[in-house]
Amino acid sequence: MKTWNAKPQEVERKWWVVDATDQTLGRLATQIAMTLRGKDKPQFTPHVDTGDFVVVLNSEKINIKGNKANSKMYYRHTGYFGGLKETTYKDMLDKDPGFIIQNAVKGMLPKNKLSNQIIKKLKIYKGSEHPHDSQQPQLMSLKES
Repeated sequence: MKTWNAKPQEVERKWWVVDATDQTLGRLATQIAMTLRGKDKPQFTPHVDTGDFVVVLNSEKINIKGNKANSKMYYRHTGYFGGLKETTYKDMLDKDPGFIIQNAVKGMLPKNKLSNQIIKKLKIYKGSEHPHDSQQPQLMSLKES
């Protein structure tokens, strides 16, 4: 018996909607990353993008535990000497809440060319409205733990 591998043309993609209101960042990001990668499907193949599209709503209402709002830092570099810039979680939540979720999900994806393809299927919006109604997205039920 030969091993069956999924082909990019055969992949059937669904659209899922997730409400991030009062969800813990890490737990939400793991479930989103698993859906984007397609690990919850029986036809999962590691070298083929078999995942679904995920739309995240209310990204500004994400929740984290403990004192991370003041202690968690996001770093970027300008490219010049001494150009390391840091931003706290609280400031980043005010400035760009979508980056927080995207950064957490991207860190959970494999570090290869496939992850660039996978992360493009993640759509994050600040409010409760999104322009993907024509794709008929289904509400994703998040696992409680």
